[in-house]
Amino acid sequence: MKKMIGLIFLIVIVFGNLFAQNNSEYNSTVIGDDKIDSLVQLHIEYNRMYPVTQGYRIQILKASGNESLDIIEESETKFSEKYVDIAVYLTFDEPYYRVRVGDFRTRLEAEEFLKKINREYPGAWVIQDDINFPDLPKYNKTESYE
Repeated sequence: MKKMIGLIFLIVIVFGNLFAQNNSEYNSTVIGDDKIDSLVQLHIEYNRMYPVTQGYRIQILKASGNESLDIIEESETKFSEKYVDIAVYLTFDEPYYRVRVGDFRTRLEAEEFLKKINREYPGAWVIQDDINFPDLPKYNKTESYE
């Protein structure tokens, strides 16, 4: 029984390779409109100019009123002094000013950072937003992971 299965397996491999070699002799040509290429190039350029993707940020403050801009700017300054590596974003959507921080690719990353700042910003929460592409950690080939 094992010999029969092995023989069938060998026959399938041989005929599969022969079929793949015979089909590689044919060349394909795609005929398309030049406007498609220009649209693809336009899309590539747009992504270079505006490198954003869907991700998560933490909203640490939301305020409205006469003194809200001063409060928001003070909060933004304090946060950026304490957490230098985390980006801070000040936005205005009438009538609210908002301070959002971070460029997190996953909700899990955002929740993890929220735990670190939860005592200082008890009203903070994770929010889905368009984020800038975060820097990915560089792989060092000389490092050994044992």
